[in-house]
Amino acid sequence: MNNTKKLASISEFENLANRCISAKSKDIAVISVCCGTGCTASGALDVLARLREEIEKRKLDTTTDTLFTGCHGFCERGPLVVIRNLKGNKNIFYQQVKPEDVAEIISETVLTGKIIGRLLYIDPTTKNKIISEEELPFYKNQKRLLFGSNGKIDPTSIEYYIAIGGYSALGKVLTSMTPQRVIEEIKKSGLRGRGGAGFPTGRKWESCRKAVGDSPNSGTLHTTGYVICNADEGDPGAFMDRSLLEGNPHSVLEGMIIGAYTIGVKLGYIYVRNEYPLAVKHFSIALQQAREHGLLGENILGTDLSFDIKINRGAGAFVCGESSALRASIEGRVGEPSVKYIHATEKGLYNMPTVLNNVKTWASVPLIINNGADWFSSIGTEKSKGTMIFSLVGKINNTGLVEVPMGITLREMIYNIGGGIPGGKKFKAVQTGGPSGGCIPEKLLDLPVDYEALTQAGSMMGSGGMIVMDEDTCMVEVARYFLAFTQDESCGKCTPCREGTKHMLKILTNITKGKGREGDIELLEEIGNMVKDTALCALGNSAPNPALTTIKYFRDEYESHINQKKCPAKVCKSLIKYSVITDKCNGCHLCFVKCPEKAITGTAKKPHIIIREKCVKCGICFDVCKQDAIKIE
Repeated sequence: MNNTKKLASISEFENLANRCISAKSKDIAVISVCCGTGCTASGALDVLARLREEIEKRKLDTTTDTLFTGCHGFCERGPLVVIRNLKGNKNIFYQQVKPEDVAEIISETVLTGKIIGRLLYIDPTTKNKIISEEELPFYKNQKRLLFGSNGKIDPTSIEYYIAIGGYSALGKVLTSMTPQRVIEEIKKSGLRGRGGAGFPTGRKWESCRKAVGDSPNSGTLHTTGYVICNADEGDPGAFMDRSLLEGNPHSVLEGMIIGAYTIGVKLGYIYVRNEYPLAVKHFSIALQQAREHGLLGENILGTDLSFDIKINRGAGAFVCGESSALRASIEGRVGEPSVKYIHATEKGLYNMPTVLNNVKTWASVPLIINNGADWFSSIGTEKSKGTMIFSLVGKINNTGLVEVPMGITLREMIYNIGGGIPGGKKFKAVQTGGPSGGCIPEKLLDLPVDYEALTQAGSMMGSGGMIVMDEDTCMVEVARYFLAFTQDESCGKCTPCREGTKHMLKILTNITKGKGREGDIELLEEIGNMVKDTALCALGNSAPNPALTTIKYFRDEYESHINQKKCPAKVCKSLIKYSVITDKCNGCHLCFVKCPEKAITGTAKKPHIIIREKCVKCGICFDVCKQDAIKIE
């Protein structure tokens, strides 16, 4: 039976907050283990279990504690273990920790303060080992306002969230701010939607409040409108929203409650991908805990505010990240976009006034209320305020989630935070904005990361995906790959997107197979611009971006594929040939043995020959040759 006392007033909540702060401020060492999806896949739960066993065995529970946390962001180096509050040390950062390392961590680091060198991060530029979490370039160059608490709280415990100031923004709103004042504060902050469109959040809320009317929000829950959290994160390589829901679900929940109070609605939805089981689990726990504490449901904290939230699991359709398709899916209809003659803030879900915001947008609201609009608007650029979380992936040393102030340059993100390109390779391009984003070349590396600058370059902010590419990347193949994704995910409702992306994909595929023809580039541009201008929804409008930007910035690669029938990056199989460098081949016979098609002939200790008629261009000979005697033409 649950013994949690339902809080009946703001003063009762304040008393609980004081107790939570006191309970979590003990002067003991805390070992935080990242248990987000990435680190869990690498064995983090086994590391945590072993830590707890070791602490119990050594009877250290009065001086040392363990903490189950969400994603810390540095996914490339998981499982991550951070030891905090250890006397005489800063926060010690250990990476790629295995269960067999645990006993040494306890006996050496926790008990004697000795640092275990092999578990430290090595800077790829300076080759220095870094002990402190704060000194890692990956973290030092970020501004982690939304994401910083992930490594410091247990996401399954509401007490941890309250201890770091959680729900204090809600208390402030309920005791000293009218709905209109909240709207003015959000407008003044400059917060824009973090889901991709970048629409001013305060204006959206104000429009919806006017549509809802001024009827008091009290009594039995019934519907005057809705707030929705869009957690349908479908971009390949993107996991920002997932990690926030896994690591700090109450921050999103608190933002939604404040939004409900401000707009005057009583019911909300979170639309989350079913492929995110841990995010669903942790948010479900947060909902239950909030209800038990009187922070959700009837008469929240003894006030007139009544509000609750339902979870709706998406089935994995990329198009359901689009606002009108998402609403259709919640209503039980086919997830297809619709024409927006009337704004959703007037007639949205079930034809009622509706506000839909992204996970990161909702999580920003408590920060603004607690710290003030002036504080938030001081971060970022003139038109793009605050911070943004990006998934920094691809050909980069430090893969993970990074939170940076708007206006930071691409160069700073890729080199100062991301650690540059692996293997000394040359940077070639970065795609921002997910599969419908554009590819930005090296000459624009000093471009500021904000809504306007990225759009002007032919790309977009999107929900925060960022894929880095090196010199070995074929930009024509990149365009083909992402067109294949968006074409496959097209709902098919409108002709421009359904047919336009299909024709673009066919042309790109032919080019990568050596079947490109004169005029193909111009035809791609013509069709792409038509789709951008006429597709029904934003996903269709942006689908041609990868092709159009790669043509704009890497036209010479297209021309090489079409005119010379060559792939400069040596990626497109139909346009490459393998041959033996006879001066280097010592006849070791390894390529002969490994070739699956028996396309290599030769005798021992004499140069071999590749029979091109048999070669399927699998590349095995190139991979296994220890003499570097295989070349790609």
